[in-house]
Amino acid sequence: MKCKICSREAQDKGYCQLHLKAYQNIVEKYKVWLKASEVTWSEYLGQIQKNSLTGSWAKEVAKHIIEEEEQ
Repeated sequence: MKCKICSREAQDKGYCQLHLKAYQNIVEKYKVWLKASEVTWSEYLGQIQKNSLTGSWAKEVAKHIIEEEEQ
C-alpha cells in the first residue's frame, strides 16, 4: 500500500515512515497546545500550515487531514 500523501510504501495509518512521524508529532503537540489555549483541532492544523517554522512533512500531513475532514 502507498502513503496517503506520497508514493512511498505506507507503514501505519496509511502514511509512509516520514509522514507517520509528522502525524504522530502533530497529534502529540496538539495536546500541549490544547492545555495552553482552547484552540480547536481545525484551527491547530491551520496554524501548522501557516507557520514558517513548520517542516514540509508536517505541513503536508496537516493539509491532508484538513482535506479528509472536509469530505
